[in-house]
Amino acid sequence: MSAVTVAIADDNAVVRMGLRSLLESSDRVELIGEASDGQELVELVERERPDVTLCDIRMPRLNGLGALHRVADLTRFVMLTNNDDEATVREAMQTGARGYLVYGHHDGDEILAAIVSVANGSTVWGPAATQALLSPSAAPSTRDSGHPAAAHLSEREREIMELVAAGKRNAEIASTLFLAEKTVKNHLNRIFPKLGVTTRAEAISLWLSPKSRHESAEVGP
Repeated sequence: MSAVTVAIADDNAVVRMGLRSLLESSDRVELIGEASDGQELVELVERERPDVTLCDIRMPRLNGLGALHRVADLTRFVMLTNNDDEATVREAMQTGARGYLVYGHHDGDEILAAIVSVANGSTVWGPAATQALLSPSAAPSTRDSGHPAAAHLSEREREIMELVAAGKRNAEIASTLFLAEKTVKNHLNRIFPKLGVTTRAEAISLWLSPKSRHESAEVGP
């Protein structure tokens, strides 16, 4: 299997050096170019057509979102940044980013795994992107922080149930939350007893039914 070709874009030379070292440590990826601003990145992508591009948000001349707007059809973008602003995350996702990772939440192996996953056609959303996916402004019919049926679920379990209720399969949930599919299954095995259900259909019905939510709040587990 040929290595995934990767371009990186960040105006911080130290960050680029760290990413370069990480990429060069793996035989699964091949670094084919670097850019220190969005305009350089556009030119690099148009010239080299990398499989995946790791891109910061805040850069001079043209920021990462501007570069994404211009060449999203030529490479698969994974935004790798310190910016966890919900509006920025949603704009990146809506513009065509295939992944969004925030520094400090992922180690080197996870970043490499994300690159390979995106190159193979998956999407990879870190916690900031997951929050944007589940927020009321992004999906009015899903996330409800006062959800009575969620009272005894952990934050991760609530995230998983929101995606289950949105019709996502386990593999899609795993990709969205950057988890192994087996981990998603294990979470569901704990969620169902907490909700007092035995099937996926029952769990979705409970989660989406206002009547069930009200009864859950009154009766409790």
